[in-house]
Amino acid sequence: MTQSRTDLITPARYVELTRAEWARLREATPLTLSARDLDRLRGVNDPVSVDEVAQIYLPLSRLLNLRVAATQELHAATARFLGTGGSRPPFIMGIAGSVAVGKSTTARVLRALLAHWPDHPRVDLVTTDGFLLPNAVLEERGLMRRKGFPESYDLRTLVQFVADVKAGVAEVKAPVYSHTRYDIVEGEWQVVRQPDILILEGLNVLQTGPLRPAGPQRVFVSDFFDFSVYVDADVNEIEKWYVERFMTLRKTIFRDPASYFHHYAELSDEEARKVARGIWRSINLLNLRENILPTRERANLILDKGTDHAVQRIRLRVL
Repeated sequence: MTQSRTDLITPARYVELTRAEWARLREATPLTLSARDLDRLRGVNDPVSVDEVAQIYLPLSRLLNLRVAATQELHAATARFLGTGGSRPPFIMGIAGSVAVGKSTTARVLRALLAHWPDHPRVDLVTTDGFLLPNAVLEERGLMRRKGFPESYDLRTLVQFVADVKAGVAEVKAPVYSHTRYDIVEGEWQVVRQPDILILEGLNVLQTGPLRPAGPQRVFVSDFFDFSVYVDADVNEIEKWYVERFMTLRKTIFRDPASYFHHYAELSDEEARKVARGIWRSINLLNLRENILPTRERANLILDKGTDHAVQRIRLRVL
């Protein structure tokens, strides 16, 4: 009897590896970061260790080095077919995940490791925070409590930025965001000058949207990615990390009178934890469930963290 389409077994899209299995894929990749280097790269309350770099990030940097070479060869093959020359387009990768899951640390560590490979020394890191709409605009549109949701970004400018970098434009400017002011810094820019690799880190970099019934389709940031990583963890663990980070910031950055959150600095521990949990559950958890988590299966690689922030499981997309 002929099998119907619904009877066919769907092939696994991901191969799953344990931490030990993944660590062996490092092979002879040298460790180029010291403990002092890591001190500069760690995020708030993200205790990434030298062992974590050796076992998780070095194999990933090796994989990415191979992917960069393969992608460049594909572009070279097309150029040979067309009889054209020109420079190689940069390799663009996205890093997505929840607030407080550690994606910023992942991005900074990868940038440092990838820049040590001789074939692609120019590695730039840009966060999508700079493409948030200014607070004045968010206030006008009633979106301040939706900050970080897809509608709070200047998506047109973000897509144009990534498209220009991919096209090899000599200088491309990204707006700068201040976490102290909780707003865009007017007149300040990060300039990207034809990097070998661009890492774009942000909550919603894997977002897409519904197809249009007619006319040209929308272009999304992820359309320009050569590789993408999603940093994942149990939701309850991420909430705990968010609260811990809030408590640390209350004793540091929030004490700066220029901080947007300065009014939280004098809260008692009990009050601060209550406020942090309220922000998490009413804003960040909602965004995670509605917008961020549904994009996880679009990533080429998923890093699944355990209770101590260490990656315990890795899923690599093979189809």
